Amino acid sequence: MSDDGCCNSESPLACNLDAISASERPRYNELRKMLAASAAGKRELPDGIAIKISTERMALAELAEWIALERKCCPFFEFKIEVAPEAGPVWVSLTGRAGVKEFLSQAFGK
Repeated sequence: MSDDGCCNSESPLACNLDAISASERPRYNELRKMLAASAAGKRELPDGIAIKISTERMALAELAEWIALERKCCPFFEFKIEVAPEAGPVWVSLTGRAGVKEFLSQAFGK
């Protein structure tokens, strides 16, 4: 069997907005706006960024729904949700392979 990369090809570092169906698009846009409005802080990670989420503006279920849609158009991201105990902060991190951090800095600003 040749090593032609047939089975381990990585997706390009570009959003494929066609991956989100026309019926999903209005909800996706609503969730993106909600995410932007709920961002209460940001920290740089070695391979991406983490965004502190105001759960008063975006519930955990809505954050998970955004991730489910976002990973369709940007399958190269790795997502993690960190929920601190009690009423502590909630962070969502977006990380990935080489180039993802630079992609995110353009998409989310510095």
